[in-house]
Amino acid sequence: MKIQKACKHCSFISEEETCPLCGNQTSKDWQGYVIILDHTKSEIAKRMGINVNGKFALRVR
Repeated sequence: MKIQKACKHCSFISEEETCPLCGNQTSKDWQGYVIILDHTKSEIAKRMGINVNGKFALRVR
């Protein structure tokens, strides 16, 4: 099983070394997550500035 990492810039969670959404570096040190199913209707996505569906970390170090 690969280790999930979160982007230091947009908080998107993936298994890649660089973020597939924005291309920035990812980190293994993150806490909590939220899954966005419909970013157009999600109040949480609006508050977090998320424009795509997916899994996002709440805190990334």
